[in-house]
Amino acid sequence: MVRLLFLGDIIGEPGRKAVIDLLPKLKASWELDFVVVNGENAAAGRGITPKIAIDLLRAGAAVITTGDHVWDQKEIIGFIETEPRLLRPVNYPEGTPGHGSIVLETAKGKIGVVNVQGRTYMLPHLENPFRSIESEIKRLREETKVIFVDVHAETTSEKIALGRFLDGKVSAVVGTHTHVQTADEQIFPGGTAFLCDAGMCGPIESVLGREIQPIIQRFYRSMPVTFPVARGEVRLHGVRVDIDEGTGCALRITRVAEPWRPPVPEAVPQRPNNSAAPTEPTLTP
Repeated sequence: MVRLLFLGDIIGEPGRKAVIDLLPKLKASWELDFVVVNGENAAAGRGITPKIAIDLLRAGAAVITTGDHVWDQKEIIGFIETEPRLLRPVNYPEGTPGHGSIVLETAKGKIGVVNVQGRTYMLPHLENPFRSIESEIKRLREETKVIFVDVHAETTSEKIALGRFLDGKVSAVVGTHTHVQTADEQIFPGGTAFLCDAGMCGPIESVLGREIQPIIQRFYRSMPVTFPVARGEVRLHGVRVDIDEGTGCALRITRVAEPWRPPVPEAVPQRPNNSAAPTEPTLTP
């Protein structure tokens, strides 16, 4: 059996600190064989940098998926060509830097990962995800039956349709992008595990990981504002999937919501105040 953990959109510094801190502990306590994380919002809430990608891989992620913010940090364009474990959606046009899928050798055999982006209410408007992923899955199944798919999309209908379309062809289809974990985990008749959205790894006292008041003001006044990443307690949202490595079929799917609190800085000890004038000694006659 292969035990795979997928973590949803990592939001800024709080999200990535939580993932980097907790992931080694979760791998040990949950006996994980393979970890995939979505890192497209890991850099100040928009995009991902080479350093952040390296930090996430060192923390224990085997593959990093992305989405519509993949290119927001410009230095990633050159880096993605050199790091095949950092994926961009597979339905970008031919010639786009990077790759949309990967197969890695593990102690439990080969495991494939595919990243695809939806088209409904999504920009940029990419190639048809159904047609793009159909040919990609056919190619990957020549190497392995254990395949995980991150569908980065806005609408539940498109994510569910892609999940049904891939039922029996991949091990799991999990959605990202909306940052809110859904409660529809299930295993389809063909053996494919599905969850409409994994949720986010970000501050829970927030609006989708951002500070609350600026978002309210944006809706209330319809005026442009900045949306800083929120602070405070973080929750890692995602999904754990147990997979039969022989058939590629999912055996179990479990939602994950793991809390993490930022460490409290240690109090700096106060030095004694030695600036007062010295006391004159008392003289005894």
